[in-house]
Amino acid sequence: MRLISTEEREALLAGATTELTHLELRDVYGLASEAAQFAKFLATGERDHVAEAPGRQRWNDLIRGLRARGCRVRRARIVSEPVTDYIRYEYAGTGPIIEAGEEVRWLPRRLASPLALPGNDFWLIDNAAVVFTVFTGVGAVAERQLVDDAAALELCRSAFQAVWSLAIPHDQYRPH
Repeated sequence: MRLISTEEREALLAGATTELTHLELRDVYGLASEAAQFAKFLATGERDHVAEAPGRQRWNDLIRGLRARGCRVRRARIVSEPVTDYIRYEYAGTGPIIEAGEEVRWLPRRLASPLALPGNDFWLIDNAAVVFTVFTGVGAVAERQLVDDAAALELCRSAFQAVWSLAIPHDQYRPH
């Protein structure tokens, strides 16, 4: 395991060639970059996709570029129900990433009980490397860990596939 920076993680994601998968396990994230948008969502109950577009452009361009090269990009989110305000915020903001080319599914946590899952969110890159994101108790990023050992890769591959097979496609899931 090696600790990596945000920039190193972004370069690894951008270098994916066949598949990029992301598993999110938390009900609340406390990212400073989203604080103002999240506060506005709490006040209005809506996301302003036009106002948020400049901040999303880099990510959406990355996804479009990966998709144009034939790389599949999938994200699965395990969520407690009733969902938190943060999950409602994420759900309301998912449309633009789907438009960019990500496939997104949601798995109610009650359905995840029999699954073997890693302890942290992760990005699995071409089934060859995994980047775990370790969060603090309040949801800020504590560190990113690059791992390429076979056992961790297999755990992440099998966990993601198990979640994906049970999860509900975004256009069919309704948070409650």
